[in-house]
Amino acid sequence: MADKRPDKITIAEVAKLAGVSTATAGRVLGGYGYSRQEIKDKVRQASEQLGYRPNLLARGLITGKTMTIGVVAGDIQSPFYASILRGVADVARASGFGVLLTNSDERLDRELEAVQLLREKQVDGLIIAPSDILGSRHLHSAIRDGCPVVTIDRAVFNLAADSVTVDNRAASRECISRLIEAGHRRIGMVAELERWEHGDVDAFIRSVERNAVDPTNLFPSWQRLFGYMEAHRAAGLSVDRVLVGRVGVYSVEGARKETQRLLQLPNRPTALFTTDGLMSAAAMEVITTLDLRIPTDLSLICFDDLDWMSFLKPGISAVVQPLIDMGEAAARLILARINGEDGEPQRLALKPAFAERGSIAPPRSL
Repeated sequence: MADKRPDKITIAEVAKLAGVSTATAGRVLGGYGYSRQEIKDKVRQASEQLGYRPNLLARGLITGKTMTIGVVAGDIQSPFYASILRGVADVARASGFGVLLTNSDERLDRELEAVQLLREKQVDGLIIAPSDILGSRHLHSAIRDGCPVVTIDRAVFNLAADSVTVDNRAASRECISRLIEAGHRRIGMVAELERWEHGDVDAFIRSVERNAVDPTNLFPSWQRLFGYMEAHRAAGLSVDRVLVGRVGVYSVEGARKETQRLLQLPNRPTALFTTDGLMSAAAMEVITTLDLRIPTDLSLICFDDLDWMSFLKPGISAVVQPLIDMGEAAARLILARINGEDGEPQRLALKPAFAERGSIAPPRSL
């Protein structure tokens, strides 16, 4: 007769080998209730000897926890999310939690499906990059039902959830200030700027000038435009709307077209600021096609630090987001909520670093 498979070993068999009751073995292996250390050691030794595998679903029915965290990423192929997920997984694993990962492609319909799936799996909490920062009724519903939520990269308006972001405004403002200090007055910007409920870029610029925009509830690219404007204002410069390249979607082709438009203007910008990795990669393709030399013909700063930026000569100066730190912080927050921590939602805005690599120089006309 073949040996019994390890995944068929029962708690009763573990209890018999350890010389304790089935209930006691269940408490030890389930991590609930009290047992003396001597008993715990006997049960665990018997469990290892038999190759027992716990039934997590059954344990969840007893403890009310499945020891899993659900994560909804915008794009799991993106290095941005990959680094954040590494941080989440490291902290979760150290606390005995598993991670269930889903993808939304930055689409609300797919996000709704992902959240529903994870809740049906009875995850103990959700970490999510929300695609809707104004409504997100599904996230409000999850919290009302007792499922903790932590948002990453962006915060949802009036959502009683912790959030982990970076200080996009300050980082963008610093980038543009560096270019202005180098002598640049025509600074182009290539950004996604996909969703703003109150109109187009012109409307946004007018609203910021009237101090009528709350920057805390904007998508990151709009926050970076906010910082772009603040740097101009601080230097006493006006913003030339023509130099703000709104791609409108997260698209390589769209970013190429907008970069080409900017760099083929009769009075083209002498410096360029790209607001995420995809925009930066597309912009570099156009810069290379037009045979522009960095920084002699064009200064360049990119938001998000990608591997290829340090391989070029000269390297590309970039904002370095603390992505692993973001993931770790999000995991710590969700674990604290799962473990019953109360209190007002925490809004963490981590400070990114700046990697200076030689892609900034005074404009040639000086």
